[in-house]
Parts: sequence; structure tokens; C-alpha cells
Amino acid sequence: MTQSLIQAVEDAQRKSDLPKIQVGDTVDVHVRIIEGQKERTQIYSGVVIRQQGRGLTRTMTVRRIVANEGVERVFPIHSPRLAKIEVTHRGHVRRAKLYYLRERVGKKRRLRDRRRGLRHLLKVAPPEEADQGGADEQKSPDDTSQSGETNPS
Repeated sequence: MTQSLIQAVEDAQRKSDLPKIQVGDTVDVHVRIIEGQKERTQIYSGVVIRQQGRGLTRTMTVRRIVANEGVERVFPIHSPRLAKIEVTHRGHVRRAKLYYLRERVGKKRRLRDRRRGLRHLLKVAPPEEADQGGADEQKSPDDTSQSGETNPS
């Protein structure tokens, strides 16, 4: 009886509109901030360096650089204080925790794009089909050597 009651309360508080977030992603976290009677939304953007827990207790740690100083913040993903989470960039990483980014400085902090190796999935026309124009076939071998191509003969 109590387990079903706990499950019902957790299901009511769980968010269903979350994007798929992975470690290495650059995210914009829209946080609701209440100051007195006013409520505003502040955007915290950074790299997800850790995910932890499951269900309602799931959290993510987001790291960003402010005034050349690293700042990390832990967000409970299903918190009502989070208005929205947007993934702006997907990074290619090979680890579950990116604590090594804490020691990195400058451009070494950047992560490679996850889409970088997908060129082989694009269908490229063979070169014979692409060179069917009549003007291209009338070029002399001297013209091709000036354009930077090497002459095969």
C-alpha cells in the first residue's frame, strides 16, 4: 500500500518533456528564481560533466567558466525550479565523468562534436557522374596542374 502511494506521488512530480541529456553535452538550464514577490528565469549554460542517480533523485552537474574561473552547479533534473533544459551542442566523449575538464585551460576545454565522424553516411556521387559537363573535358593538362591538382602521367 505505501509503496504504491510513494510511486503515485513520484509519478506526479516526474517531468516528461526532458530532452535526452548525456555527459559532454552543452546545455542551457532555465532556472526559476524567486526574489520576494517577483519570479524570473535565469539561464545557466555549461557542459554536463556528471549525471548521477535515477528517478526523481537524478541530478546533473553543469560546469561553466565565469571570469576565467570554473563554476559547477548541481541541478536536480525533476525539480520544479527548472523551467526548461535545452541541449545546444552534443560533445563526443568517452568517459562517464568529465572531471579532467577541471584542469584544462583555454581551447583545450572544448569537446569535439559528436557528429564529426558521420561523413561516411552521406551519399556522395561518384566522380564520373559529376563530370558530365562538356567544358570540363576540354581542359588541357596544364590547366589542371595550375589548379593545385597533380598530373597522374
